[in-house]
Amino acid sequence: MNKSVKSPSTLKRVLSYAKKYPFSLVGSLLFALLGVGFSLLVPVFIGDAIDCIVSGGVLWTKLFGYFWLILGCALGVGVCNWLSGVCNNRLSCRIVHDLRKDAFYKINRLPLAYLHAHPHGDTVARIVADADQVADGLLLGFTQFFTGVTTILGTLVFMLATHWLIGLVVVLVTPLSLLVARFVSTHTYQFFQSQTQIRGEQTAFTEEAISGLKTVQAFSQEDEMQEKFNQINVRLEKATMKATFYSSLTNPSTRLINNIVYALVALIGGLSVAQGNFTVGGLTKFLSYSGQYAKPFNEISGVIAELKGALASAARIFEFIDEEEEPSDEGNQTLENIRGEVTFDDVDFSYEQDKKLIERLSLTVSQGQRVAIVGRTGSGKTTLINLLLRFYDVDGGKVTMDGKDVKEVTRKSLRQGYGMVLQETWLRKGTVRENIKLGKKDATDEEMVAAAKAAHADGFIRRLGQGYDTLLSEDGGNLSEGQKQLLCIARIMLTHPPVLVLDEATSSIDTRTELKISDAFHKLMEGRTSFIVAHRLSTIQHAHLILVMEKGRVVESGTHESLLEKGGEYYRLYHGRI
Repeated sequence: MNKSVKSPSTLKRVLSYAKKYPFSLVGSLLFALLGVGFSLLVPVFIGDAIDCIVSGGVLWTKLFGYFWLILGCALGVGVCNWLSGVCNNRLSCRIVHDLRKDAFYKINRLPLAYLHAHPHGDTVARIVADADQVADGLLLGFTQFFTGVTTILGTLVFMLATHWLIGLVVVLVTPLSLLVARFVSTHTYQFFQSQTQIRGEQTAFTEEAISGLKTVQAFSQEDEMQEKFNQINVRLEKATMKATFYSSLTNPSTRLINNIVYALVALIGGLSVAQGNFTVGGLTKFLSYSGQYAKPFNEISGVIAELKGALASAARIFEFIDEEEEPSDEGNQTLENIRGEVTFDDVDFSYEQDKKLIERLSLTVSQGQRVAIVGRTGSGKTTLINLLLRFYDVDGGKVTMDGKDVKEVTRKSLRQGYGMVLQETWLRKGTVRENIKLGKKDATDEEMVAAAKAAHADGFIRRLGQGYDTLLSEDGGNLSEGQKQLLCIARIMLTHPPVLVLDEATSSIDTRTELKISDAFHKLMEGRTSFIVAHRLSTIQHAHLILVMEKGRVVESGTHESLLEKGGEYYRLYHGRI
């Protein structure tokens, strides 16, 4: 799904997050408003003090009074700005915290089809890098933008009250600054949007390059990968340069207009003083307000780039949050006391509508039956497993567990009945103990060790630095592929699930260890419905039923011996070393 999210709607959604924290929001605005009020009072006291000096007969007591008032206002500005910054900091951090929480929450509710179709690095970039950009933009821009607008309005009111004619000149010239700022900011958003998209692409490519570094080096593709990265990097540089260049036009443009305003104020004010229609203190006050009036335009133009970048990043996060989720389980029944009777009833399924994969597949698996699934690459073996666990929903027909349509039971209760060992091992960052107990956290240490021994993992675990308390790095990076797979097998042996799914479960294990684990698997599979996807014959020869798949269909089924006697597809696969 590729939505184009524009900044106004994005800003509205960001503000909806801010409303959850009214105290921080109101505190930030209130202290910013008080700070502006104190800063607007300072020129009043300075102008009155100058008029007091110019008039002659200086009253030192009165001057000292003005001094303390000016000092008090200056301190008030400092304290209010600090408190406003604290509130804004808390508000920005909480907004980004909620954005990241909602985005990560979304990951667990997205269909696998989305995660398969989008680079993981781009998804990570949205949750991490784009959220950081939102935080930086909000932190810098929120208070400054509000303070700037309040200062502009406040100084206009004071200038009109002090000398309406000069104030009117300022009001008439002001729209030029606003028009310039609006024109530049409107055309800048698209450049920042492009920048965030390319940055996500770069993150995805970097993640891909790091995860596949061994393969890249094995095929001597370092130069090609470097060239592709350089191309993305150049595009990012150009997009960033455009965004920065166009957003930077606002500051000098508004500064030029503001300098013209200041010059006009000085000229008209000086003539008024010469004619006796204006006091020196009044002119000083007015020039001070003119400077205060001009400063916010420059500050606002400075934060426009950050705000636009933040909105573009927020749009990418919201685009992810708005992705269509898996169908809800609300109202579905909980599957209990799973026996393991599985049925495929006239099932149709395809990953892409125009490319049919599984058509009119019917299959019945009895409780405790051991089913092996074999076939050439792309025949639909793993797809069958995905449908079993409802990682994907069928397009037609139905899949049932114990006579109940899997679409009518909760995914959690369905998947809790399965124990899976996949070819792609997954270990979390944590101790060996935590990884083995992942599926059964209340297991005793004795049960854990027994499972590890059954998986023939206990020996190498005890040789690790801290044994079962050894800390594994991310994805078990400090273990071999075979050792990681043994831990995954031990994890399943600890849970004793009613249904087993073994998808190339011993692909990374040496033949000698595989023979030992096969015995453990045979014991584990006794009385349990089991689905085995394998290329090695050692784990499928004793299956009660072997399914031979081709182009999404079961073309042969039977035992190992009966299929060999037929001399069909299984026979050809067998003699070609499955």
